[in-house]
Amino acid sequence: MSLMGNLNRALSATTGLQVRRAAPAAAPPQPQPKGTGAKPGKRPTPVYRCPAPGDLATDRLLRRPVFIMSPVRSGSTLLRMLLNAHSQLYSPHELHIRRLEVDFGSRLSQRAMSALDLERGDLEHLLWDRVMHRELVRSGKDVIVEKTPSNAFVHRRIRDCWPDARFVFLLRHPVSIARSWHEGDPGKRTFDEAAADALRYMKAVDNARGATTGGHTVRYEDLTADAEKELRALCAFLDVRFEPSMLDYGRRDDSQVVKGLGDWRDKIRTGRVQSGRALPAEDEIPELLRPMCAAWGYTS
Repeated sequence: MSLMGNLNRALSATTGLQVRRAAPAAAPPQPQPKGTGAKPGKRPTPVYRCPAPGDLATDRLLRRPVFIMSPVRSGSTLLRMLLNAHSQLYSPHELHIRRLEVDFGSRLSQRAMSALDLERGDLEHLLWDRVMHRELVRSGKDVIVEKTPSNAFVHRRIRDCWPDARFVFLLRHPVSIARSWHEGDPGKRTFDEAAADALRYMKAVDNARGATTGGHTVRYEDLTADAEKELRALCAFLDVRFEPSMLDYGRRDDSQVVKGLGDWRDKIRTGRVQSGRALPAEDEIPELLRPMCAAWGYTS
C-alpha cells in the first residue's frame, strides 16, 4: 500500500478524515491587449451592386426618396416636421436604416443568394428599401423624406442604393451647432468635445454636398427667419405645391416627436417655427471651427 493509503487509513481510524490530492490551480486570467474587449470592431462595408436604371422597377419599391443631409443639432427635426405637415410628404422620426444589417446563417444560404446575384450589401439595400416603403405606404402619402444625421457618413452608399434619390442639405452656423450639441447634455461632453464631435458630421455633410449634383441647400437661420420663403423654394425642388398649413405643423401631427430619435424638447413641441439664436461674433469662433465657418459662408 502506498504512503498516502497508509496515512489515510490511520487518519480515518483516529479522526475520520482523509487526505486528498489538491486540484491544480486554475490559471489566472490573461489581461487582454489594450484596444480589444467586448466591443466588436466596425464591420466593413459589404459588397453590393448599383442597380441599373432598367432594374430599378425590380430592385426598388421606393422611387425618388428624399434625404436631408445635416449635422446634429442643425434643425433637421424642425424641417422634417414642417415637411411632414404637407399632404404629399411623409417625414418620420430618424430611421437609422444604415444600422440595419443582414447576415448569412450558413454557407449554403450565402451560396443560394450569390446564385441570385445578391450579396450581403444587396440584401441590406432591399431591407432598407422595404422598411422605408412600408412606412410610406402606411402614411398614405407619396414621397418619403428621411433625415437621420448619420446618413451623411454613408451618402455614397445611399446614392448607390437609390440612384434616383434627391438630397436636401441643411446647414447651420458651426458654433451654434456645437453650442446646441453641448447644451443638449453638458454632463456628457464639454463644449470643446461637442465641437470636435459635431465637426465630424459637418465634414460628412460638406463631403456629401460636394459630391452631389442637383441638391438643394437650406440654411437653418433662413428657415427660422422666413420659413414660408424657404419652404416654397424647397417644395419647388421636390415637385410639390407649397401648402400654408406646413407653417403650423403642430396642427397636423404632434405625435412624431420621439425622444432619442431627433429633437424632442419644448421648442419643437410648440408646433410653430421659433426664432433662432443670435449668431456668434467672429471672435467667438474657436480655431477648430473656423475652416468650416468659412466654407459655409459664415465668416466675412
